[in-house]
Amino acid sequence: MQFTDLSVPPELIAALAKQQISAPSPIQIAAIPPLAAGKDAYLRAETGTGKTLAYLLPLFSRMDPALAATQVVIVAPTHELAIQIHRQSCELAQNAGRAIRSVLLIGGTATDRQIDKLKAKPHVVVGSPGRIVELIERGKLKTAHIRAVVIDEADRLLNDESLHWIQKIISAAAPARQLIFASATIEQQTRRVLESLAPDVLMLRAGAVAVNENIEHLYLVCENRDKPDLLRKLLHALHVPRSIVFVHRNDVAEEVAAKLTHHKLAVADLNSELSKMERKRAMDGIRSGAIRIMIASDLAARGLNVPGVTHIFNLDVPTMSKAYLHRVGRTARAGAKGTAVSLVTETEARLIRRYEQDLGISLQRIRVLNGEITAFRGS
Repeated sequence: MQFTDLSVPPELIAALAKQQISAPSPIQIAAIPPLAAGKDAYLRAETGTGKTLAYLLPLFSRMDPALAATQVVIVAPTHELAIQIHRQSCELAQNAGRAIRSVLLIGGTATDRQIDKLKAKPHVVVGSPGRIVELIERGKLKTAHIRAVVIDEADRLLNDESLHWIQKIISAAAPARQLIFASATIEQQTRRVLESLAPDVLMLRAGAVAVNENIEHLYLVCENRDKPDLLRKLLHALHVPRSIVFVHRNDVAEEVAAKLTHHKLAVADLNSELSKMERKRAMDGIRSGAIRIMIASDLAARGLNVPGVTHIFNLDVPTMSKAYLHRVGRTARAGAKGTAVSLVTETEARLIRRYEQDLGISLQRIRVLNGEITAFRGS
């Protein structure tokens, strides 16, 4: 199937071609027709499968550039994800030659500057729920013409902590507004909330994503205390251009980042305790190539699209195969090759068998010897 089969306008198809996107992904095939028809929907698919374009394309198709008013509000749980969506919206509009203006509204930045940008009457607003609600309540973000509200990473936003903000945003929009939810997962609580927010919501799920055949899966067994030093040796031995290192806790991320920095490796620690400016600098660094290694937890990395990742390192291995699949899916995108390396203790080694059985993959055991990677052939 092609984008023309989904009735995507020619100028948007041309814009996609400029991004080297020639065919729709499964979630785009499932989502574009009902969203173009104005239906409420929940888009469920793994990270990196094109969910953002799955809702941006039909929303752009329905938007009226001649109407100088906010028509779409997109809410994201993290500033990094909001920035990512905003950039994609701006890029799509520019490449399509459509006069659709997008504004980013997130906390940690000057409110007055954002208010000035709202005076230009942007068609699309992307931001964090707290800042969006603040500007609505102050009368700075006009909502009379909002035709669609998108809740990205819905599983994180439709919870007790954020739900009151989401309800305020939806209530402020036009009565006939369209509701779109997107996430890689859906929890039971999310299902209950959907029943009240969007009782007629369509549940759209792309088929289960197979493990990318372009990923090489490796692991090595070591003591837990040796993991940071082995990671450093692996980074050198594999000549890693750009990587994400997954850990469970912020303190581990800080410790590992400090050790790698001591050895003059360009590393960023992306954890929830960093200030907004520190997180922004980390993301800008990894995207520009100034930083080669990003250390993050699953929560900190959720929803982020870091281009050009060649290696994934599991310093703390996930207990669930689905989480392993989610992590390694951040490499080998767009036909590129990638490598996933898991550092496990003797106790954690049982998880390797679980990944192989649940995901139908094979993980090769390796070791680092004299600065070189070799296959493990027993003691």
